[in-house]
Amino acid sequence: MKIFAADVGGTFIKYAVMNERAEILSRGKIPTPRTGREDFFAALTEICKTAGADGIALSLPGIIDVERGIWVTSGALRFNDGVPVVAELEKNCGVRVTVENDAKSAALAEARIGSLADVADGFVMVFGTGVGGAFIKNHELHRGAHFSAGEISFTRDGGEYFGETCGVPALLKDFAQIKNLPAEEVTGEKFFAAVAENEKDALACLDRFTRRAAEKIFNVQMLFDVERFAIGGGISAQESFIAALRENLAKVYAECIVSFEPVKIVPCKFRNDANLIGALFTWLK
Repeated sequence: MKIFAADVGGTFIKYAVMNERAEILSRGKIPTPRTGREDFFAALTEICKTAGADGIALSLPGIIDVERGIWVTSGALRFNDGVPVVAELEKNCGVRVTVENDAKSAALAEARIGSLADVADGFVMVFGTGVGGAFIKNHELHRGAHFSAGEISFTRDGGEYFGETCGVPALLKDFAQIKNLPAEEVTGEKFFAAVAENEKDALACLDRFTRRAAEKIFNVQMLFDVERFAIGGGISAQESFIAALRENLAKVYAECIVSFEPVKIVPCKFRNDANLIGALFTWLK
């Protein structure tokens, strides 16, 4: 059996054809259509049909009603708010379709066979266009009463949404402004190359960024007291990012007026593939 899994992001749709053992048989990506619902579904339908798979498993941004297959809110792709995505793709492609939130997909992968497999309670934080979050409680995904448990992108910080202040674009924008560069010229690769060279402005940007993230981790931990945080998204592959995040979290704990056991931070085992693998597990279940 072949399952087509797609991870829909604000910039790219990454996809893979996988078997039931979560082995990736082939993969690819296309730019995410941002011109409207019709163009978006046309592009997704085309790559799904080309794969010739026996089923489709989607990882999507925003709040997902997995029971009715509805894209309640679609993050950066606001034109898809309220779309019955499962019904649309099943009509277009003729195979069974399942949907799940992107961070919750990552959490499923990590809880089943990844960096949270040996803990009962954990939290996954995924840094991308925004910041996804998901709880694992008693080894199972906790979606909440309205499918929005863990949606830390929409938590507020000083009147701003955390997803806007701590998504990867915010980090790159900060660096671009300091260096007086056009935003489109600053990529993640360029930024972390500057970090590797100990460029002082890059290090300062990374420190500010990971301080905000560390404070959010601390706040979430005070509310839910999980055993471990798993950090995902492409940025999690950068050892300098994980190191700076750990360093700032240690500082936040040291500044607390009460002594708490620090929560452990680890990278997601499956990095950029976590959403694809979790989407597959949703389909298989």
